Amino acid sequence: MIVVPVQLADRSYEVLVGDGVRSELSRVIPDQAKRVAIVTQEGLGIEVDPGREHKVFMMGDGEQSKSMATVESLCRQFAQWGLTRADCVVAVGGGIVTDTAGYAAASYHRGVPVVHVSTTLVGQVDAAIGGKTGVNIPEGKNLIGAYWQPSGVVCDTALLSTLPPREYRCGLGEIAKYHFLGGEGLDALPIDEQVAACVAIKAAVVAGDEREGGARATLNYGHTLAHAIEIAGDHDLRHGEAVAIGLIFAAELALRLGRIDADRVAEHRRVVGAYDLPLTLPVGLENPELIALMGRDKKALDGITFVLDGPNGVESVTGVNVSLIEDSINAIRIEGDR
Repeated sequence: MIVVPVQLADRSYEVLVGDGVRSELSRVIPDQAKRVAIVTQEGLGIEVDPGREHKVFMMGDGEQSKSMATVESLCRQFAQWGLTRADCVVAVGGGIVTDTAGYAAASYHRGVPVVHVSTTLVGQVDAAIGGKTGVNIPEGKNLIGAYWQPSGVVCDTALLSTLPPREYRCGLGEIAKYHFLGGEGLDALPIDEQVAACVAIKAAVVAGDEREGGARATLNYGHTLAHAIEIAGDHDLRHGEAVAIGLIFAAELALRLGRIDADRVAEHRRVVGAYDLPLTLPVGLENPELIALMGRDKKALDGITFVLDGPNGVESVTGVNVSLIEDSINAIRIEGDR
């Protein structure tokens, strides 16, 4: 087992990484919790033992279930069961579950402890770490949410072998992102160390900027266009697949702004391609819609805010000319879809 600390003063917690570590769940549940509400999905079939009285609550599948309606349903069920502020919520699932159950925990009784048992690669290296919770509305992804740090996170890598190949590749999109955030050479590590290394990078960023006042925005590298692709394409692409395309777009935009050279763009394409991830936009997505959706991104403070590579590393950039954005989108279209 690899233990990665997330240092946040009195809200610090451990991330447990390794084959079979869900057996250590009770280690990260607060001592005072007498009851545990386990939130998961039908068909997931992953049982956990929090070591105290518990009850399982189900939520739906798919992005449509990551909604305020689901949060209300969960909170009402918590109340009917008698869950108190001193108890705990355990979210067992991928990012949809941890984001939604995490926001329900942040809202119920104005905040009850939450522990994430992440069952997907994208969740283990990204979504379950750092305290971001939230749900979608028709106008955009994750536009309603809260920062609510978990009491602990469990990343059982044994669960990754059960993932469908496409779901596994979804996580590889987030790992590809970490290559450009200080994780060069990630692809040479065994999976436990790979996950732990990504967690450590994110933990260091979160410790220095918990509420995305500056450096934490870099964790959204590739995500500005990715979220727009997901919404415009009605989630036909998985999140990590969209992030992969978003990384290539960000490199093309940085090139046009003179921030990086063609060799660095080629390195982005090499890393993304090595993970067997898409390099081009799906057919049929139009520039005006994508640009409008990027403008609704949570990072948008002064026009569209992009996270771009450059001489000082990855950082936030505003005030980008729309024509350069369009040129960069066109650069990642397949031939014949221009």
